[in-house]
Amino acid sequence: MKHSLKKRLITLAATVCVTASPFISSAALAQEKEKFTLAWSIYVGWMPWDYADYSGIVDKWADKYDIDIDIVQVNDYVESINQYTAGQFDATVMTNMDALTIPAASGVDSTALIVGDFSNGNDGIVLKGAKGLDDLKGQNVNLVELSVSHYLMARGLESVGLSERDVKVVNTSDADLVAAFTTKDVTSVVTWNPLLSEITQQPETSLVFSSADIPGEIIDLLVVNTDTLSENPKLGKALTGAWYEIMAIMQSENGDDAKSYMAQASGTDLPGYKAQLSATNMFYSPSDAVDFTNSTTLATTMKKVSEFSFEHGLLGEGAPDAGFIGIQTPSTVIGDPANIKLRFSPEYMEMAAKGQL
Repeated sequence: MKHSLKKRLITLAATVCVTASPFISSAALAQEKEKFTLAWSIYVGWMPWDYADYSGIVDKWADKYDIDIDIVQVNDYVESINQYTAGQFDATVMTNMDALTIPAASGVDSTALIVGDFSNGNDGIVLKGAKGLDDLKGQNVNLVELSVSHYLMARGLESVGLSERDVKVVNTSDADLVAAFTTKDVTSVVTWNPLLSEITQQPETSLVFSSADIPGEIIDLLVVNTDTLSENPKLGKALTGAWYEIMAIMQSENGDDAKSYMAQASGTDLPGYKAQLSATNMFYSPSDAVDFTNSTTLATTMKKVSEFSFEHGLLGEGAPDAGFIGIQTPSTVIGDPANIKLRFSPEYMEMAAKGQL
């Protein structure tokens, strides 16, 4: 399978963000306008944006609200978030952890407009031989350091009474993980699909922990600049309307036609794409996404993500504690209420659920 999944790497350089380009101020972004840009990267849960562009569905919804929306593919996932943080895009796809450690940590107030899915097996820990998770103790673990793979490993270790002090992390590029696992010296890796499926197909391997063991913690979002969304609610309505039209198509009798397009565009075939979807908890229904967003579980997850991010220096050099950045969910505010930079809002998803778009 061609490697085309999004790079979920979070680096210290990324947390301080684009040094060559100054951020556009909130005041500059907070104005009504008619043209908008959305950046996306290749990943199973984000391919619908490519189909929405190809099929003309985004244009249809944009025309309904008399705006223009340009859908832009960015091959480098982290770079797309950096550009969003610098004000070059109005909206971008990213994980919940990335939303906290890049734009929010850089002072950019962002809103999770659409909670699209969560990884439910797309990320995993693999060991050679018939072993269990507790066999990680004392091993070198190859993974993309400071990524969601690193977070997954920390959560896995915690589940068996171990900590990161019990292993040695070996920072390995996602492009090198499959080849590294074939060597004698590498005995354990943490990665995501499609790399995960390639590795687990090798003989005598054990998938000892996956994102299915921490459901709802690795979340895929469409994030919009909060000031831009506030001044331009028509953008939120158009994007949300387009998204759930695609979700309906994917579940229809003709859904395989759309999925086939998404599969080809992501470098796989229809069975391969469906296999990735099976390890992804897609919120096809807006009401399901609203329920997830309103749940207290989301707040609990973001507290864990904040603590992990702080412990690894991902909240910025000036962060005194894990609560430095405020995260607003419908149920509560995690962290500093005077410094809210990441917001989970069900507002537009609720409109979709009620047929009000």
